Amino acid sequence: MQVAFYAPLKPIDHPVPSGDRLIARMLCEALQTAGMKVDIAARLRSRDAEGNILKQARLAELGTKLAARLIRQYQSGVRPKPDVWFTYHLYYKAPDWIGPIVADALGIPYVVAEASFAPKRAGGPWAPSHAAVETALRQADAVFSLNRVDMECLAQVCPKDRLHFLPPFTRVSDWSVTQRPGIDPGCVRLVTTAMMRDGDKLKSYGVLAKALAQLQRDGVDNWHLTVIGDGPARQKVEDLFDEQELGESAVSLVGLKTPEQTTDILAKSDMFVWPAINEAFGMALLEAQSAGLPVLAGDAGGVSGIVSPSVTGWLVPVGDVGAFTNRLGECVTADIAMLRRMGQAGASKAAQHHTVEAAASLLSATIHKVVNAYGGQGAV
Repeated sequence: MQVAFYAPLKPIDHPVPSGDRLIARMLCEALQTAGMKVDIAARLRSRDAEGNILKQARLAELGTKLAARLIRQYQSGVRPKPDVWFTYHLYYKAPDWIGPIVADALGIPYVVAEASFAPKRAGGPWAPSHAAVETALRQADAVFSLNRVDMECLAQVCPKDRLHFLPPFTRVSDWSVTQRPGIDPGCVRLVTTAMMRDGDKLKSYGVLAKALAQLQRDGVDNWHLTVIGDGPARQKVEDLFDEQELGESAVSLVGLKTPEQTTDILAKSDMFVWPAINEAFGMALLEAQSAGLPVLAGDAGGVSGIVSPSVTGWLVPVGDVGAFTNRLGECVTADIAMLRRMGQAGASKAAQHHTVEAAASLLSATIHKVVNAYGGQGAV
């Protein structure tokens, strides 16, 4: 089966790493694992962060032209004609101006993964983009959501039989840890992984810094945090920890690391912590669980689809510094053997429900079904 893949927010070969780029790549890998051929159909970035109606109009015009060019290429055989169009991450700031046109012209299914629908944007500065998202979702033959919370709003425009929950997934084997260092009762090794940028990420760092500082003021100092990550707000993150008088003896900012280096740090840690303000679901949380770490996080978006409370970790109200501090204090003063047991439960859950193979199976079954409904030959 031939799949035309498009990520309007950020193409999979964009030079700047991010969770969005990672998930796009993982989706392509899952489709390929299912035996499908994936062609990156377009690289147009449709994001309008400011709500500029003129910019949206220009992007819509450009998308229409690109769609016309693709249709000609598919019909002439210059590019292999797809059996299905697959768009990743569709929302009011980054609509798909290309896929619905191409899918309709070629008479093939239009499939979406990770979409959100925000009715409150219908009358504001993003109204054109919002309308484009609604049009695309109403046309979609299948919508995969990695976040159950989003499915509630999606049900307003998508028939329920076209909505499918796709558990977040990763290469679990790449993150699995076979041996951990011995337990150090004098220090609980905390770790977090997150990009350093303004907005929700910076707010999460702020909650984390305040929680750690409160622990110190309460006399709970048997811990050390390692922060993996970098970005344009690096100095602001450093300032947040400095303002709370959290020196190098308490917090180490080690910068961006390769996956292999990150796995090594996770293997030497006892617990993963992240406030997760407005987090869609958090790939870093899944990677940490795959590495056998219990997770403390804010109960945002689809985080609960990864972290099972009191089984693989703990969830607290999003942005609640007090709740985060109290739970973290309980964890670092508890028996570390308990943290290890919860970490093992997280690793087991990841291996059972969050693998590329599990995602490939779900995607394959649904996509073959919709292609067959169109009489497509690629499903054979």
